[in-house]
Amino acid sequence: MSEWAAATTARQVVLAAPRSFCAGVERAISVVEQALDRHGPPVYVRKQIVHNLHVIADLQRRGAVFVDELTEVPDGATTVFSAHGVAPAVRQTAADRGLPVIDATCPLVTKVHSEARRFAGRGNTVLLIGHAGHEETEGTLGEAPGRIALVESVGDAERIEVADPDRVSYLVQTTLAVDEVAGVLDVLRRRFPALTGPGSDDICYATTNRQAALREVAAVADVVLVLGSANSSNSRRLVEVTERGGTPAYLVDDVEQVDLRWLAGVRTIGVTAGASAPPWLVDQTVAALAGLGAGAVREHTTRTEDVHFTLPKEIRTP
Repeated sequence: MSEWAAATTARQVVLAAPRSFCAGVERAISVVEQALDRHGPPVYVRKQIVHNLHVIADLQRRGAVFVDELTEVPDGATTVFSAHGVAPAVRQTAADRGLPVIDATCPLVTKVHSEARRFAGRGNTVLLIGHAGHEETEGTLGEAPGRIALVESVGDAERIEVADPDRVSYLVQTTLAVDEVAGVLDVLRRRFPALTGPGSDDICYATTNRQAALREVAAVADVVLVLGSANSSNSRRLVEVTERGGTPAYLVDDVEQVDLRWLAGVRTIGVTAGASAPPWLVDQTVAALAGLGAGAVREHTTRTEDVHFTLPKEIRTP
């Protein structure tokens, strides 16, 4: 009771906008839903279609089966590649087995893969700024094995060596923090003056927009709640961006994970959701905070998004 009482000091909630689903996530979820409608369950999905446990649980209830590798997919079963993309070797394995594949790779990730092939085809060493182990980086690295090197930090950028300093390009994982990438790029440009990059930014519009909106919200908030799963790169970056600005931030899957001690003495609570988190999680959180006394809810909008991606031809309605 004492923790609950201490948390009732909240007076307003400020919602960062844009937040929650981006066009690539909406497309990927729709791919699985329509594959289930068209082919019936089960539909097999390699890796998580997007990184959010609530999305995964909902699709599992509908008949989606999530697997780590294609060896777990029965012969002839409808197979979906996740929004994060796959390496060419995975595509070849699926083709060799004759699996009917629907590719839900986000078009912005596909752009990075195309750039990787283009730069490597020129004979360049490609430096991929990203995080090891993430499905997106694994897929991009697989586009040109031996010609792409992963750079995770400023320290990596200081240490990396290339065969020819005059033939170096860089790419960026789409879900990174803008300021995080800027520091790494500063080092790479200093060390490799001939460094070339993509014609347009690799960090996706949704990642950039959500970080920009949250920075402004965090500046007026005492604490920030980020709705998203722990394995969601873009959600974790939202927490890091907030903390770098000096405001405490917490990543939670849903309101049930909110610790009332985080809200003790707080008057203004900032709320956002990662690009893979369903909008209803925000509504649920706002309702719970209202129950603690946060009577005012204000939306802080920095940009309106109107991006839409078409569905893959395999499930596109004629």
